[in-house]
Amino acid sequence: MMKLFSAPNSCSLSPHIVLRELELPFKLVMVNNKTKRTSEGGNFLEINPKGYVAALQLEGGEVITEGPAIVQYLADLKPAAGLAPPAGSLQRVRLQEWLNFITSEIHATSHPLFNDSIPEEIQQIFKERLFRRFGEITPTLEAQDHLLGDRFGIADAYLYTVLLWMKSFSIDLARWPAIQAYMERIARRPHVQAALEAEAGAPLP
Repeated sequence: MMKLFSAPNSCSLSPHIVLRELELPFKLVMVNNKTKRTSEGGNFLEINPKGYVAALQLEGGEVITEGPAIVQYLADLKPAAGLAPPAGSLQRVRLQEWLNFITSEIHATSHPLFNDSIPEEIQQIFKERLFRRFGEITPTLEAQDHLLGDRFGIADAYLYTVLLWMKSFSIDLARWPAIQAYMERIARRPHVQAALEAEAGAPLP
């Protein structure tokens, strides 16, 4: 059985959602980001020397890291589920565009805001950059329910995950009604709710 190494309030929620959407068997292993101990009692650095989640350990012991790589791997295990377009198609390239945009422009820009020691004026620079990116996402979500059209996909799991952090940064997504409505749609998905509940109820090592 595959193992997903996850931590609270982190980007590992994205592959966790995808695993549940695909109804693939897996074991959730929680990681303490401070101590790097896992809920199995091991040292997470032995799983991923980079030291951060997500990490997916396959049945054979191989480990895949980096969220966008993990979710594409998972989607390709059950292509009929339609969480990712077929490899080699133009739509797959569009998916990769979105995954890279989310990684570099939203995920990476959000990361410094977790550091309370950064002065407010510097935090505001990062927030303004996020606001510009939200403005770029808005037309897509005004025109369609999900990033690639009418169907939920792996890019939506990732965008939803990083946008959940905005509340912690005192950023009210109601300022962008299309994004707020999008978040509410995704939050109603049963597998999204199940992933959030599982992580909230999992004890940290």
